Amino acid sequence: MRTEVQWVDWDGKGLEHCVCETDADGIKLEGVVIGTREGQYGGSYLVVTDASYATREVRVSYVGGAHMHVTCDGKGNWFDCLAKRDLPFLKGCFDVDIGITPATNMLPIRRLQLPVGEACDISAAYVPLPSQIEGDFLPSCAAQRYNCLIPGRRYRYEGLFRNFSAELEIDEAGLVIDYPDTFLRV
Repeated sequence: MRTEVQWVDWDGKGLEHCVCETDADGIKLEGVVIGTREGQYGGSYLVVTDASYATREVRVSYVGGAHMHVTCDGKGNWFDCLAKRDLPFLKGCFDVDIGITPATNMLPIRRLQLPVGEACDISAAYVPLPSQIEGDFLPSCAAQRYNCLIPGRRYRYEGLFRNFSAELEIDEAGLVIDYPDTFLRV
């Protein structure tokens, strides 16, 4: 199944185009972003999962700036393809959370398959906004929680690593429709 969506920043200044392809082998997310959160930037991303929706490959590139290419073996072991090194600080992360897009919220929602009222704490490989990059451009391990409010329709996301919470409405593909105060589907 192929789904194409667009989001704008909550204030309507940024724009994103995302293509989501889902089949028996997993999910492929590919998008371009012109963003305005914490400064202005342009970027692109590619995320590939396996059939159980565990993240296997992530590429992020900021126009005129940093580039990242990391992989995961599906068992929580990450590798930096550019510097050719293991990333032990991401051990146990099965999901990626790319700060410039709401697209990656679908990954833990699909992978966890939570029943109504159930919550699950996870560790995600968080990819920072350009303004948040310090040193090497790599993900960091971020504590998060997902709570199923209405299966297949509404979830509470909590970014425990930054004391943030939002109720996310999703579509039939699992992609975010509205992400209060951050992204809005157009």
